[in-house]
Amino acid sequence: MVEKYFPELTSYQLSQFNQLPELYSFWNNQINVISRKDIDFIFERHILHSLGIAKIISFLEGERVMDVGTGGGFPGIPLAIMFPATQFLLVDSIGKKIKVVNEVAKVIGLDNVTTTHQRAEEIDGKFDFVVSRAVTQLKDFYPWVKDKFNKTSRNIMPNGIVYLKGGDLANEIAESKLSVKQFYLNQYFDEPFFETKQVIYIKAK
Repeated sequence: MVEKYFPELTSYQLSQFNQLPELYSFWNNQINVISRKDIDFIFERHILHSLGIAKIISFLEGERVMDVGTGGGFPGIPLAIMFPATQFLLVDSIGKKIKVVNEVAKVIGLDNVTTTHQRAEEIDGKFDFVVSRAVTQLKDFYPWVKDKFNKTSRNIMPNGIVYLKGGDLANEIAESKLSVKQFYLNQYFDEPFFETKQVIYIKAK
């Protein structure tokens, strides 16, 4: 499924992606990081969904990306496989989830991933982009990260938030009072799961 939409992947990257279902099945039996009903659909609902961000933006060599509320490593782990020259910090406030992320990253040989068991607000350092997947409402999420961005942008898309969300977001966007650009994933992926899924982009101020 990943190769279908990303034919440019190397054999090494495909090998890394193909190890994920077994790894997550193993860890999910010990620490629940993916809902039981979703584990059989991990490629579609977690890996490919995470890679929706890669249809919107290509992260560059040396850029720093923070994944806030990564849970079991989504979208951070698939994006780190996709962009091996980009540095990713995966953040979660639940330590046992970070344990799973560390183990998965170690087994598949991801050397561009670091993790921390913290809340996003507590993170020091600056990043080019912040990614996340439906952690909370935009109006609540933005204050956590608004001061975390590098001032200088190198990418075609200026530094900012790239956020995976689903459903009708009109009210949420209006409440946030943010300038938002919406990308609909059903333009990129054929599966019905993506019918209401979006990538939200917010330029850093």
